Amino acid sequence: MVSIVVKGQIISGEFGRIVMRQKAGHDVEIGELLVCEASPGPVLLQAYDVLYGSQISQQNLELIAGMRLEDDLKTEFIDADLRNYQLALLKPIVSLSKGKASLPKALPPFFSPVREITEQDVSFLTSPANPFFFGKLRSGTKVLDVDIALPGESVLSHHMLIAGTTGRGKSNLISHLLWNAVGKEYCGILVLDPHDEYYGRDKPGLKDHPSGKVGYYTAKHPPAGAKTLRINISLIRPHHLEGVVQFSDAQRQALNLYHKEYGDSWIEAAILEKPLSIEGMFKGDTLAVVKRRLLYLLDLDFVNNQLFCNGIFQLNAGSTIIGDIIRELESGSVVIIDTSSFAGAVELLIGSLVAHELFNKYRYYKMEGKLGGKPIVSIVIEEAPRVLGKDVLERGSNIFSTIAREGRKFKVGLMAITQLPSLIPREILANMNTKIILGIEMKPERQAIIESAAQDLSEHDRTIASLNVGEALVSSTFATFALPVRIPLFDETVKAAGKRQGHAVAFSELG
Repeated sequence: MVSIVVKGQIISGEFGRIVMRQKAGHDVEIGELLVCEASPGPVLLQAYDVLYGSQISQQNLELIAGMRLEDDLKTEFIDADLRNYQLALLKPIVSLSKGKASLPKALPPFFSPVREITEQDVSFLTSPANPFFFGKLRSGTKVLDVDIALPGESVLSHHMLIAGTTGRGKSNLISHLLWNAVGKEYCGILVLDPHDEYYGRDKPGLKDHPSGKVGYYTAKHPPAGAKTLRINISLIRPHHLEGVVQFSDAQRQALNLYHKEYGDSWIEAAILEKPLSIEGMFKGDTLAVVKRRLLYLLDLDFVNNQLFCNGIFQLNAGSTIIGDIIRELESGSVVIIDTSSFAGAVELLIGSLVAHELFNKYRYYKMEGKLGGKPIVSIVIEEAPRVLGKDVLERGSNIFSTIAREGRKFKVGLMAITQLPSLIPREILANMNTKIILGIEMKPERQAIIESAAQDLSEHDRTIASLNVGEALVSSTFATFALPVRIPLFDETVKAAGKRQGHAVAFSELG
């Protein structure tokens, strides 16, 4: 039998701002979920602010405090718990009727008692088909044994935004989400990993997943089972550079003309300064800048009229790698590309190459009527404003912004990660239909998230600011209300999976 803990009583307010007097000794936390009995069913409320209340006037309180401070008088309140108390501001978030949840449309009964939430109160949070697991339901800092999962195909195809200040647990969250996506036939996920932290080269990571459906591409000392990252420069097209390197209109025209005239060998032709059919169309410095930027971006050397490759971009190798990655994604694998040893532009170029090929292939599948049998593919991109920022998109669109706007029609989604959501245009934020909000200290960033959330989070400013490490708020068009969750520690998840498989995972490298 679950004991009912009464936390307070409704005493005043209005819709969206209900005032509750707290019961002495029963503190209410910001973000805590509470229940009020109503007709036809209970109403779930969430505390978004707490404040002091007193039957003693402010002038007398100041006088009593002064007597204690200045004269050291041992004053005591008569019936202290009745005269001085705490108030909580509550917002109705869900009305329950016959086991179904809906948005509340009326106030709960005046002077009603308000109690602590129990797991039975949220029995409507059932697991959907193809669940995408986020964590456990959280009420304030208390964690309930209730799994929070949303329909995976919808969540991934309609894009996700993960926003949080550094140190609030973004890496742990991504590792956790990827772990729970591995082995699911309905989705494949491409991860551009700028810190080489998800595979677990020398520590527990996705390589330890029991299903084994994890691909890993790296340019440096690939471990057993991994693949060497080498990309043939003949695979690169001028449009792959959009959003990666900033070119002037004349330079962009030069790139396109070289590709038109020299096909797959256009990069070599541009660097070797082979003649174009339209002589004198471009100034010498235009072609010189194009050449210099290509050499730098692709880590090439041009010596004695010969081209030499120093990095991952090659002349004679890596011609099938993009196709190999796409095939793994289509088979429902999580594919991690280690970009930790590259400059940011190289990472974005690699992502652009794969994203273009994937998007074009899925558009073809839809045209041919074959898209229904293909898994959703989501692309994880860190520091998302690099490709989705206002200043970037003012210079022109790129494949990532195209996917953000159109990808859901073709089962291709983004999982964008950022500390600064305010740098992303509102129309792009609006297309991110699921937002995982971690602790955000800066008010402009909180405001950008609040204004673009699927639910009304106007009263959650302090809630978001007060989120601790591992705590999050999930706002999604596929959820009835913004779900407060606790994200499990990734090392504990891996350790538990190892025990279930009957072998131990070494944790000596975990910090």
